[in-house]
Amino acid sequence: MSAKQPTIIKKYANRRLYNTGTSAYVTLDDLAEMVQDGEEFEVVDAKSGEDLTRSVLSQIIFEQESKGSSLMPVTFLRQLIKFYGDSMQALVPAYLDMSLKNFAGEQEKFRDQISRTFGVPAAGAMEEQVRQNMLMFEKAYQMFSPFAKMGGEQKEEAAGKTSEAPRGSSSELETLRRQMAEMQSQIEKLADKKS
Repeated sequence: MSAKQPTIIKKYANRRLYNTGTSAYVTLDDLAEMVQDGEEFEVVDAKSGEDLTRSVLSQIIFEQESKGSSLMPVTFLRQLIKFYGDSMQALVPAYLDMSLKNFAGEQEKFRDQISRTFGVPAAGAMEEQVRQNMLMFEKAYQMFSPFAKMGGEQKEEAAGKTSEAPRGSSSELETLRRQMAEMQSQIEKLADKKS
């Protein structure tokens, strides 16, 4: 049985992308969806036939990062840029490819174990809980960040707001808020010592 050939996406001079498999114009978002669905494709220049896949995939990553779906930490991006022109540059793509394949494999094993142990609905619930925990952490971080820029009265008002619990909040959220208030207090004490 032969492997399925990748779909050819033609890129025209006007930057439009044409999917030869569906005979329709597509966007970068459509291509991102194809990647997420595991559909293989190659992007070629419609006139010269030059392979543009790498630059289009990089463009998709740039678009996703600019939409706020940050996946790559700044330190990683800086390190990656440092490798350009370095003697180790040739080794980086193979290393990153191997690392991501290993990460994806381990993630799949974990999902499979959870599904076998708790059933499929439990795996989805666990993923949702992880997602909610990350959102809660991000919100907590955003709540904490502005304190350093506020004056005395604003800090007290903001600290009062964070200590108020909305109805139905979990004890974990309360604990997180209390810890944030304690950290804010410690920061204020350190700031007072420096001044």
